[in-house]
Amino acid sequence: MENMSPNVLKKIEDLKKEIKILKEDNTKTKRNLMWKVRKLEKDKVLIENEKMRLDREVKSLRGEIERFRSPPLVIATVTEVLDDGRVVVKSSTGPNFVIGYSRFLDEKSLEPGVRVALNQQTFSIVHVLPSEKDPLVTGMEVDEKPDVEYAQIGGLEEQVVEIKETVELPLKKPELFTNIGIEPPKGVLLYGPPGTGKTLLAKAVAHETNATFIKIVASEFVKKYIGEGARLVRGVFELAKEKSPSIIFIDEIDAIAAKRLKSSTSGDREVQRTLMQLLAEMDGFEGRGDVGIVAATNRPDILDPALLRPGRFDRFIEVPIPNEDGRMEILKIHTKNMSLDEDVDVRLVASLSEGASGADLKAICTESGMFAIREERTTVTMNDFMDAIDKIVGMEHDEEMKKEAGVMFG
Repeated sequence: MENMSPNVLKKIEDLKKEIKILKEDNTKTKRNLMWKVRKLEKDKVLIENEKMRLDREVKSLRGEIERFRSPPLVIATVTEVLDDGRVVVKSSTGPNFVIGYSRFLDEKSLEPGVRVALNQQTFSIVHVLPSEKDPLVTGMEVDEKPDVEYAQIGGLEEQVVEIKETVELPLKKPELFTNIGIEPPKGVLLYGPPGTGKTLLAKAVAHETNATFIKIVASEFVKKYIGEGARLVRGVFELAKEKSPSIIFIDEIDAIAAKRLKSSTSGDREVQRTLMQLLAEMDGFEGRGDVGIVAATNRPDILDPALLRPGRFDRFIEVPIPNEDGRMEILKIHTKNMSLDEDVDVRLVASLSEGASGADLKAICTESGMFAIREERTTVTMNDFMDAIDKIVGMEHDEEMKKEAGVMFG
């Protein structure tokens, strides 16, 4: 090395530097290639997963296409089951057929009256369909019990006893009626002025009994097309029979149960058809089973006589305007959670609110509390109650209400 010329030494140094640079470039290239290989492997896994997802989606879409390409099924009703393994059905298109059914179906499920689906080409039974139910009817069933107890109803002790005997006793202790040899009452009509607690009694019955409770306002039976109201009435009673023991509560029954008069309008005739269906369901050729009926109205004078005979409504319970003792009990219930001043005399409030209904008394308590809130006080005074009585049951209010007395809106 020492004998070499400077030019040779310089070339050697340059070569070494070049080799070093090439080694570094080679290392970087290897590192980049390894990174690209790993990235490509990850992309491969992602692409494979995406391919599997797309394959599943394609399979699902092909199945959906095949389902849409398959012919529609014909709805029919089984009318008779033959001994040779065939059944007689009446199709929705009109004619009757004697057909077979799939061996995968349960033979016990094929009974007269059952809805089935038929293949459009062979007319063989391929499915047993559930019974047809109107969503309006199923929505009338009360799933959550109201939080109203008999203890929250004041001034109606006799009415509570009567409705317990008529509605609760046949459900809880039917053996008492069997031992005596009589049939329990099947229908209760609650009647009285507005705001006296008729619907509140029905809520308490729904809370206390374990029976299926079906609630409907009678005006919901009034429909536009002929036969729709009657079909809805029939559906309500079919649901009640299916889920018996059950109670049907019909509020404002006078909406469809007014006296049948000679009328020229088609609307009145349709309401009368609905009433006749209700009469037949309550006490017609077929018994209604373990189904009780509670109805409420504030116009008993306009009800049809056919509805009021025994067998349809066996018990009539009047829910009157409360007397002073009744008003006292109602006020105690509504003021139980109120912050009252020492000068509040509930007995005096009850005596001054003569003619007030239960709803009026609740409004008096609410209004007295609003007077206290208006003045940003934490307690309700006797003056607040006096102002509330003047506002709710004052003379001016009475005169305004009397102007509308006797008017009934249909």
